[in-house]
Amino acid sequence: MSMSEPLLLQIVNQHIPAGATVITIDKPVQHPAVYAADLTGDGMPEITAVYQLHSELYLLILKFVQGHWIKMALTKGLGYGVTLLTAAPVTSTARNNLIVGWQIGAIWSKLAVYEWTESGLTDIVPDDLYYSYAEILDMPGTHGRDGKVEIALWIHDTGEAYRVEIIRWQQGQWVQATDVYHSYFPKVVQYYEQLTAQYPDYVFYWYYLADAQFHAGLYPAALTSVQQALSLPEAYPSREELLKLEKQIKQAMTASNRAQAAAWLYPISVRTTNGIRWGYMDAQGHVRLEPVLQEAQAFQPNGLAVVVKDGRAGVINLQGQYVVQPVYDSIHSFSEERAIAMDSQGFKMINEQGVVLTSRAYPFIADVQDGRAVFYDTSTDQTTGTSILYGYLDTSGKEVIRAQYMSANDFQNGKAVVQIKDKEYALIDVNGNRISSYPYAYVGPLGDGLLAFQKELSGKYGYIDERGNIRIQPRFTTALPFNGGQAIVNTAEDYRSNYGVINKQGAFVIQPAYNDIRELGEQRYGLGNAIDSEQPYIGSLYAIADMNGRRLTEFIYRNVENYKHGLASASNGTQTYLLDLSGRPAPGYPHIEGSGSLEVVAPDLISVFVDQRLFYVNRAGQLIWQQNTIVPLEPPYRVREEKYKPNRDYLVYYPQVEGLTSQVQQDVLNTKLKELSQVKPILANQQLDYTYTGDFDITFYQQQLLQLQLTGYNYPAGAAHGMPTMMYAIINLSDGQLYELKDLFKPDSDYVKVLSQIVGEQIKNDPQYSYVFPDTYTGISASQPFFVTADALHLYFNPYDIAPYAAGFPTFTIPFSQIMDIINTEGTFWKAFHM
Repeated sequence: MSMSEPLLLQIVNQHIPAGATVITIDKPVQHPAVYAADLTGDGMPEITAVYQLHSELYLLILKFVQGHWIKMALTKGLGYGVTLLTAAPVTSTARNNLIVGWQIGAIWSKLAVYEWTESGLTDIVPDDLYYSYAEILDMPGTHGRDGKVEIALWIHDTGEAYRVEIIRWQQGQWVQATDVYHSYFPKVVQYYEQLTAQYPDYVFYWYYLADAQFHAGLYPAALTSVQQALSLPEAYPSREELLKLEKQIKQAMTASNRAQAAAWLYPISVRTTNGIRWGYMDAQGHVRLEPVLQEAQAFQPNGLAVVVKDGRAGVINLQGQYVVQPVYDSIHSFSEERAIAMDSQGFKMINEQGVVLTSRAYPFIADVQDGRAVFYDTSTDQTTGTSILYGYLDTSGKEVIRAQYMSANDFQNGKAVVQIKDKEYALIDVNGNRISSYPYAYVGPLGDGLLAFQKELSGKYGYIDERGNIRIQPRFTTALPFNGGQAIVNTAEDYRSNYGVINKQGAFVIQPAYNDIRELGEQRYGLGNAIDSEQPYIGSLYAIADMNGRRLTEFIYRNVENYKHGLASASNGTQTYLLDLSGRPAPGYPHIEGSGSLEVVAPDLISVFVDQRLFYVNRAGQLIWQQNTIVPLEPPYRVREEKYKPNRDYLVYYPQVEGLTSQVQQDVLNTKLKELSQVKPILANQQLDYTYTGDFDITFYQQQLLQLQLTGYNYPAGAAHGMPTMMYAIINLSDGQLYELKDLFKPDSDYVKVLSQIVGEQIKNDPQYSYVFPDTYTGISASQPFFVTADALHLYFNPYDIAPYAAGFPTFTIPFSQIMDIINTEGTFWKAFHM
């Protein structure tokens, strides 16, 4: 039974005494104190209301019995108003408890949690539990969400500072829910980051920021914050209290670092004759899991890592044991103890033990956010054709909200924005109940209680609140979600950009004058000026700024990434290093030649991904691990990796083959490999209007035949995507000969016709090639791109040749056994790997 707010009011007004009025709850937006939820566990919602009569408050509960609403309970309230009225499972997952905040002062409320018993309503909260603001959420703990809510209490201290406690009902009493701190306190951190940016000289805001970071497990950042508080003139809280917190942070940091360094593993790669293989090392650079995998992602906080072996994705633990067998096409990272896995059937939700939770596969499932995962289904109608409708799964994999929306956003704090139909959006709760409706062409996701919107799709963006009231009139051409009380917007009318930052009143705190602005976290922005004002799409040079727009550096960074624990990776085009919160290079960390990113992954271990290569160094810059650059073959042969980077936008790794009997043949071969790898003259200081990266892999090696895959990616500045290239250099090591397709076949064979017919039959009869454009395939060419494996010939086409870009390189496999009658088994190509 779903009931709108006006209907609830109408029913309640029929059951309250004459002269009584339903009171209004003022925040976050004004609304009447009425609520519908099942409080008895019978599956039917009761209606709860708070009304005032003769200056007294009363709590009324109505129940629907035999077609009529009757009074189920009436009890006297406290104070002079209500700041909170909701229902959620507190004491049991079987039914909801009624939660009320009785206002007893300007910033104080008495918490009440009512449980329905045979004798009526019982408040299970102690008489002395007061708060200033409360949030009710089922927060993920050590073992995920348990179906019951925790209550975050914000208790006023001084100014705009609040002490935050999180409690839950457990075994008949209220206890501190310390196991959910890691999931909730990042929100508290954001709150105090905003306040310390506005009031940098207020000790108590730095103290509470450090306390929130400590509870969130952000120990390095917490240490920085508490030391900032200690550097300010003595005020509230006392220096003794600050030193006590500093000691707690240092102890926690030491324990955390020791535990991680002792047990954690880090992905490493090795170039082999079977391609790149991945394994894991410890923090000292010792190999712990041998490099036998095709892919190895970093271990996640839950101690699990997604890996790929034999083309199939699975999940391993820190001991290298499979907890999810490698049977999937791909697996997303875990989010809230759930991961999305894909196979030939579609998308499925799995838990950390690999159990499939969904009852069927879906065309799409997003990662779990706030206890819900967006999914979509397709439906076919004779009038409208095939359409996509979105809904939500819960963490058990069940469809908690059926597929019914034109679009759907992730949940945040129990709310999500969905599109009902054209020019109608809605804000819903976790059960799909509509909280508010918005008659606009576009409404974006929630951010600090505000939502970007457009009245018309071609119109400007503004912001509305959760009730749909316009708070900032439309005047922006881009409007990103609010975060920390600020939002990045664009005012440019053409392809150029004028990005700035506004506050919740719509006033600019950073004027709209930048080609780009990046929100870096930890109260920092990256302000980007166009490298070339006539071609702004080429990119930006960034300066670091605080939340008030005060520039801390010049515009010197080609790239800067988000801050984490007070450090951010940045590159100036020639070197990559870590910045501190001042925007300058952080002392005690290395500078690495090249462009990319650095991350501190252990106390004395830095993961470096620079110039498309992963390696590890310590804080002194000493090398701990790097991928090998020489691959030994059967003596005397080997393949050596060379790097060519004449310009910051042009990077090629190309192969050179060594060990050939003839130095002349070897030089000719290696010159050709450089040419095929796109090693060509590029001016060092030339500003290219594209970026190019090239690399190679050994994909097949048998007897005297060496096959090298040469790949490239050309990305024009400002383009939607780049263009990949792929070719194979198939080499006879005895003389350095590079083979073409015709070299595999008898001179008098019509191999083009035979192979064309085979490929045509595969396109016609094999469903996996349904993506091929109709009527585009007319046969292969005499110089068709190809590669070989031990038992088959593989022909492929470039993107757009016969299929859309997303199809990549359509490849057709033809077993040698199918074409033996035209293969030249006496030729040098065949004999090179069939001696």
